[in-house]
Amino acid sequence: MMAVAQPKLGKESDDCSLLPLVHDIIKCMDKDSQDVHQELAKLKTKIQEAREQISSMPGIDSSPLEQQQQLATLREQVRTKNQLLQKYKSLCMFDVPKAS
Repeated sequence: MMAVAQPKLGKESDDCSLLPLVHDIIKCMDKDSQDVHQELAKLKTKIQEAREQISSMPGIDSSPLEQQQQLATLREQVRTKNQLLQKYKSLCMFDVPKAS
């Protein structure tokens, strides 16, 4: 199967865990702290960022059936290309130096 390079997102997008924010909210609630609204706002922002990242993902607008069809097409292309490579290798047209 062929690997597709995914665009590298910013440092902040690498961490999409909501658990630390939920933990901070619970701590604030236990302490009856006024910071709970600030922590809830952080959670809301993090969820919105996740939604934006999801909506910008390639293929998100394709149905599961379309994605399966595209995957089958790509796999067939890889299979065909591998067969062609094997055919060309067997023709002995290329002198492939062996790694030492």
